[in-house]
Amino acid sequence: MEHKQHNMNKQRQRIKYIVADILSSLLVWLCFLMFRWLVNDGRVFGYETVLVPAFNFYIPLFVYPLACFVVHYLSGYYVRPYKKTMAQEFLTTLTASVIISVGAFFAIILDDQVSSYQRYYVSLLTLFLLQFTISYVFRLVITLNTQKLIRKGIIKQNTVLVGTGKNARRIASELGKVKDGTQVVGFIAVDHTLNEQKADVIGNLENFAELKNEYNIDSTVIALDNDVPENRLFQIINQLYPYGVEIQFTPRIYEILTGAARIHNLDIGPLVNITKAPMADWETSVKRAMDIVLSIIALIITLPLLCFCVIGIKRGSPGPVFYRQERIGLYGKPFDIIKLRTMYVGSEQEHPMLSNPNDKRITPFGRWLRKYRIDELPQFINVLYGEMSLVGPRPERRYYIEQIVKEAPYYCLIYKIRPGLTSWGPIKIGYSDTVEKMIERLNYDIIYMDSMSLKTDLKILLYTIEVIIKGKGQ
Repeated sequence: MEHKQHNMNKQRQRIKYIVADILSSLLVWLCFLMFRWLVNDGRVFGYETVLVPAFNFYIPLFVYPLACFVVHYLSGYYVRPYKKTMAQEFLTTLTASVIISVGAFFAIILDDQVSSYQRYYVSLLTLFLLQFTISYVFRLVITLNTQKLIRKGIIKQNTVLVGTGKNARRIASELGKVKDGTQVVGFIAVDHTLNEQKADVIGNLENFAELKNEYNIDSTVIALDNDVPENRLFQIINQLYPYGVEIQFTPRIYEILTGAARIHNLDIGPLVNITKAPMADWETSVKRAMDIVLSIIALIITLPLLCFCVIGIKRGSPGPVFYRQERIGLYGKPFDIIKLRTMYVGSEQEHPMLSNPNDKRITPFGRWLRKYRIDELPQFINVLYGEMSLVGPRPERRYYIEQIVKEAPYYCLIYKIRPGLTSWGPIKIGYSDTVEKMIERLNYDIIYMDSMSLKTDLKILLYTIEVIIKGKGQ
């Protein structure tokens, strides 16, 4: 319940910024109209009318705030409502203001009839200054008030240290000096033993669910000593992911050499954030917007094909058209993936079974659906729900994940991004009919995750289209 309350607080903070941006954009447009009426129409300086507006004033009064919201959303400004620096505030607002004012110039102002092109530049500069100044002031009021509440301890991020050794004690001491709302509430033992003499050791990993609710834990830092095996680190990460808390750990030599360790505050040592998306905030927002827009388009375009498939599945074998199956997705949380049914009903009665090229459980029509991956079209609905993305690691069933982590305990690394309809792993490996192939596909997905970008996603989507056209599915 407390964790839900924390998420609600983040959502309220996000809504504050959204409302402030909409109100500021309305004020900007009204001020800009006043500028045009007083200055451009010659009502102040006594000129004859030199500008005849070529647009309706009232339509932009609705469209302009909507356009501003879209630009601010795509800039990634709303991704992290609490963790904003003054530099980020300034630069993000400045960049968005340039895009908004230039866009409005080409969409609206450029159609005006003027006697001097200098009026164009004056209008553009005025709109930019109004947009930047007013929106920045609105945002700054919220940000400064939030920072004040953080300094007073009203807004805080309750953090626990996983580990009780020297490394954990050092990190806790450093975190106590940081004035960013982080509050260390205690230490958690990594084994079943609990030293009763240390009052700040509040429990162990086995009862983390109860501890999270009792202490309202928002963040964890895994601070193991160097003599703890690396596999133990991944086991702990796997245990923590389903609870939806931020997970960081103190880096070892590999993370330092590969650049995974980041210094976010000079008062503490570098930490690796295992739950933060590897893309920049603006890329994360644009990626999500692309998921929504392209999924809607895809569902509309393929609607006739889906209707044909419904008839084919019904005529091919008795049973439902759609097939739901639990998979593990973002942050290790389960969800139901939606597919067109390609197998006979009752094909998995005892335990999950992987398909293979000669699988007799697949219906004749289902084999054709799999060849061109048409059976995965309903997953665009999962994308719209936010359970999946167009590009991302393929989600697996818990049954197979338990087998994978025995050989590849680092599987938990892919939990920090949404699973996808396609990715580099499925393109290179295709359908995986063995756990070994699953691990091989996982390695490709880990590489994809480390180099995520919109450009990479576009390349993968183009490769996927080629695979579908050539019928390389199974």
